[in-house]
Amino acid sequence: MSLSFSHHHPLKSLNTFGMDARARDFCRLDALSELPALLDSPAYRAGPVLWLGGGSNLLFTRDYPGLVVKLELRGVRLLEESGEDVIVEAAAGENWHDFVLHTLEQGWYGLENLSLIPGTVGASPIQNIGAYGVEAKDHIHQVVCADLERGGAELTLSKADCRFGYRDSVFKHEAAGRLLVTAVRFRLSRAPRLRTGYGDIQQELDAAGIAAPTPQDVSDAVIRIRSSKLPNPAELGNAGSFFKNPVLPAEQAQALLARHPTLPHYPAADGKVKLAAGWLIDQCGLKGHRDGDAGVHARQALVLVNYGAASGEQMRALADKVRAEVRQRFGVELEPEPIVL
Repeated sequence: MSLSFSHHHPLKSLNTFGMDARARDFCRLDALSELPALLDSPAYRAGPVLWLGGGSNLLFTRDYPGLVVKLELRGVRLLEESGEDVIVEAAAGENWHDFVLHTLEQGWYGLENLSLIPGTVGASPIQNIGAYGVEAKDHIHQVVCADLERGGAELTLSKADCRFGYRDSVFKHEAAGRLLVTAVRFRLSRAPRLRTGYGDIQQELDAAGIAAPTPQDVSDAVIRIRSSKLPNPAELGNAGSFFKNPVLPAEQAQALLARHPTLPHYPAADGKVKLAAGWLIDQCGLKGHRDGDAGVHARQALVLVNYGAASGEQMRALADKVRAEVRQRFGVELEPEPIVL
């Protein structure tokens, strides 16, 4: 299928906030063989360029003044098996949740805690997505990229090359705008190694009367928990968790915990402490708060929602308000997860 460009293209259905933005130019890339032609096109050369996956980590505050490329590369394949371990490659355009379910069907385990996270496989290393005690980096083996500064030449990064951090990676820093993730290779296992001690997973399993859970049971529990707490973007516009859980130096965290002993907290890298951003927002009385059609979700304070007709600027103003109130009350700076354009 050859490249086809459109102009003043509507993006409302391509971002989970449902923002009514448009792109100056737009095309879909469903084969890497088309990448050289794309890189040589007038629309690409004019810039700027936004590579779009599932649109679940974006907030458009205006029309996009450049080219939006919807990445639709597809395919999942088993690359190798060694004992209990398997290496599985998924193309960047694959739906993340569908891919997780596929791995479970094949008996490839490890990603069950990451069920029902919106977006595409290609976004998983960029954001280092995570939930319920598991992060993408725990199972990423390699990331296959196209080097956009070298005509789309293939480049494979090791896990160490990706420099993963909390919701962070090299793709947000030096590689931003240069390396396009085209596929991700995961190291999974045919032997279940369940992690049920984080969040409500064990409680959910106990309530279902499951004493000896399988990876599928854990996935089902995660899906039920997420569905009960998080709004479906198809029904209520949102981008999932809008704020990262703040990570503080131990001394600052301990001082905060001395004043607020019920504040949920978790150990983080380098002796730091991760705090629950949702709790901080809730304590500011903002859960369920609404400014017109821009609101803080009534069941999960981490989630900002579009009740129908909110503009991107209204959503950003609400985010700024939440950050200001948390900063004033707790002295903690919240960092947004989505990219605000």
